[in-house]
Amino acid sequence: MKEKLFIGVFWLGAAKLIINFLALISTIILARLLTPEDFGLVAIVLALLAIIEAVTDLSLASALIHIKEPSEDHFHTAWSLNLTRGVFLALLFWLSSESIANYYHDVRLTNIMWIISGSILISGLTNPKMVVLTKKLIFWQEFVVTVSQKLMAVVVSVAFAFLFHSYWALIAGVVTSQIVGVLVSYFIISYKPRFTYIHLRDIWSFSIWLTLGKIVNTLNWKFDQLLIGSQLGSKSLGFYTVGDNLAGLPTREAIQPLENTLFPGFSHIAEDKDRLRNAYVKSQTLITAIALPLGIGFAAISYPLVLLLMGAKWLPSVQVIQVISCIYVLQTIGSQVHPIAMAVGKTKTLFYRDLLNFIIRLPIIIGGLFYFGLMGVIFGRAISGSISLLINMHLISKMLGISIWEQVNSNARAIASVLSMASFLLVIQKNASFSSNGTLELTLQVVAMVFSAFFVYVGLSLLLWILMKRPPGPESELIKALKKLKKNSVN
Repeated sequence: MKEKLFIGVFWLGAAKLIINFLALISTIILARLLTPEDFGLVAIVLALLAIIEAVTDLSLASALIHIKEPSEDHFHTAWSLNLTRGVFLALLFWLSSESIANYYHDVRLTNIMWIISGSILISGLTNPKMVVLTKKLIFWQEFVVTVSQKLMAVVVSVAFAFLFHSYWALIAGVVTSQIVGVLVSYFIISYKPRFTYIHLRDIWSFSIWLTLGKIVNTLNWKFDQLLIGSQLGSKSLGFYTVGDNLAGLPTREAIQPLENTLFPGFSHIAEDKDRLRNAYVKSQTLITAIALPLGIGFAAISYPLVLLLMGAKWLPSVQVIQVISCIYVLQTIGSQVHPIAMAVGKTKTLFYRDLLNFIIRLPIIIGGLFYFGLMGVIFGRAISGSISLLINMHLISKMLGISIWEQVNSNARAIASVLSMASFLLVIQKNASFSSNGTLELTLQVVAMVFSAFFVYVGLSLLLWILMKRPPGPESELIKALKKLKKNSVN
C-alpha cells in the first residue's frame, strides 16, 4: 500500500505542479489584460455557485469509496443523484439571476449567471465510475482530468481576454473546465449510465454529515466574498479574491496531492490504531515541512513578485497575500483531521467542527468588515484561522491520542527553520529597493531571494536534524527515498 500511495502522490503532485504553473501563468496574463473589477464581478457569481453547490452536495465519491464493494446500481444511483442535483442547481441559478443582479446593482450579473447555469447542468453528467480507480489507490486518472481541464480552461480564457478584454474571459474558462472534465471522465473509464435511486439510502447514510459539513464550511469560506462585494464593491473584491487565490497556491495546492491520497490510505488501516497514529504523524510532519517554507516564503516575497508579474495596479492585494498565506500555512498543521475523521467514520464530528468554526468566524469577519474595511476582514481571518487550528489539533488529540504539544513538537524543526528563513528574507527586503521600471533587475532580485531562502531553510533543517541525532521525520524519509532511487537507477 505504501508504494501505491507514493505513486499516487507522484501523479497528483505532478498534476498540481502543472496546474499551479498554468494557474500562475493564467493569473499573470489575465491580471495584465483585465481589471480588478472584472475579477470581483465574476467572484460574486462563483461564490454564490460554491455556496449553492455545497448546500446540495452529496459527497458521492466519498460514499462510494466507503462502500466496500459498490455494485453497478450504486454507480447508477450516484449518477442519477448528481444529474438531479445539476438540473436543480441550473434552474435555481437561472431563476435567481435577476434578483442577484438587482441586489448588487449590476445588470451584467444576469447574463453571467445564465451562462454558469448551463455549465452546472453539464457537470451533473460526470462519470461516477472514476472513483473505482481512486478506491484502488490509482490516481493517474486524476492527473489526466485535472490537467486537461486546467490546460483547456487557460487556453480559452486567455484567448477570450486577448480578443475581448472582458470579464467573459473568466467565465469562458469556467465553462470550458466543466465541459472538458465531463468528456474526459468517460474517455478514461467506460460507463453507460442508467437512471435509478435504488441505493439512495446506502449512499445518503454515509454522506449526510459530510454534506451538512460542506454546507457550513463553504458558507464559512465564501460569505466574506459576498459581503465585500456588496459593501466595498467589485474592485475591492477583485483585490481580495486574487490575493486569496494566490495565497493558497504555494501551500494548499502543493500539499493537496498528498492529502488526496490520505483518506483511501487511512481507510485501509483504520482498524489498527497504532498504524493509523504512526501514518498520521509521518504524513503530518511531511506536509508541514513542505507547506511552511512555501507559504511563509511566498508571503515574504509577495511585494516584489506581484510588482514584477502583475504590475503596480495589483499591489493592494499584497497585504491579502501576506496575511492569508501565513494562515493557510499554520492550518496545515492540523488539516489532516478531515481524512482521519472520514477513515474512522467520525463524519458527524467534522460537521460539528465546521459549524463551530462558522459560529466563531462569522461575527469576527462581519465586525472586521464594518469597523476596519478590507483589512478588518483579512485580520479577522487571521484570528479565526488560528482558533480553527486549535480546534483541529484538539480533535486529533481526541481521535488518535496525540496531544497538542506532541503535534507541535513533531514539527519543531520545520517551525524553527522557517522562522529563521522568514527573518532572513525580511532583512533582505528591508535593505532592498524594488521598482517596476527595471524588470530585469527586479527578476534577478526575486530569483536571488527564492534560492537564498531555499538554502537557508534546507540547510538549517538538516543541521537541526543532525544535532537532534537524526530522529525519524521528513529528513530520514527523504534520504530513504533518495537511496531507493539511486539503487533502482543502478539496477
